[in-house]
Amino acid sequence: MNFKLTQIPERMSKPRQHGITMVMDKGLSIEEAKSFLSVAHPHVDIVKLGFGTSFVTPNLREKIEVYQSYDLPVYFGGTLFEAFLIRNQFDDYISVCKDYDITHMEVSDGSITIPHAEKCGYIEKLTKYGTVLSEVGSKDAEHIIPPYKWIELMRAELSAGASYVIAEAREAGNVGIYRGSGEVREGLVQEILTQIPAEKILWEAPQKAQQLYFIELIGCNVNLGNIAPTEVIAMEAMRVGLRGDTFHLFLDKEGAR
Repeated sequence: MNFKLTQIPERMSKPRQHGITMVMDKGLSIEEAKSFLSVAHPHVDIVKLGFGTSFVTPNLREKIEVYQSYDLPVYFGGTLFEAFLIRNQFDDYISVCKDYDITHMEVSDGSITIPHAEKCGYIEKLTKYGTVLSEVGSKDAEHIIPPYKWIELMRAELSAGASYVIAEAREAGNVGIYRGSGEVREGLVQEILTQIPAEKILWEAPQKAQQLYFIELIGCNVNLGNIAPTEVIAMEAMRVGLRGDTFHLFLDKEGAR
């Protein structure tokens, strides 16, 4: 940090197992990626090339190498995994990950229906090639999954070998663990946390109010994802109580003025 302040909550050090920030790259140019990393790389833990953008991104290999030069894992969005799967190209997906030196993989079923036992089978297979993140929740706003089912799915996917389960929200933050308005489904979240360890859940939280909710609920070392590159520094300040929304959150009430 640039100077000393007391009463700053302790953030986990990189490489960290929780308190991670996953950034969603929806189409940055190579120069934009370099510019973003020049400022934000100390606060980024993993980069997702959103949905299927990697298929149409020019100079993809060079871009991935830019992220990897900062020791940042990169992975393809779950929609791309589903696109390979629905075309019966699962082995091709593995080959593509190997070709681009991708060691993190997302398994999701937000756009297609996969029997859950089969989904867990893909998770188990992919653990042989790297770190697996599995996404729970539907991209269909009309498909409401009850809390007990979220817990059941998350538990099974962690048991199959996923390092993290991702709580679905899409890039807009308006499905899954959120209502269409972006409001957190608080009962759902709190019920999930009674059964699934917080450090194993990556909450997609693209909106500031959503990030604030989870920081207040779980603390500065909550796992947050789908963060826009331009919001990383602002969110890190919010994590440690240096934004108006969290200014008093970590202060010692006796010692503060």
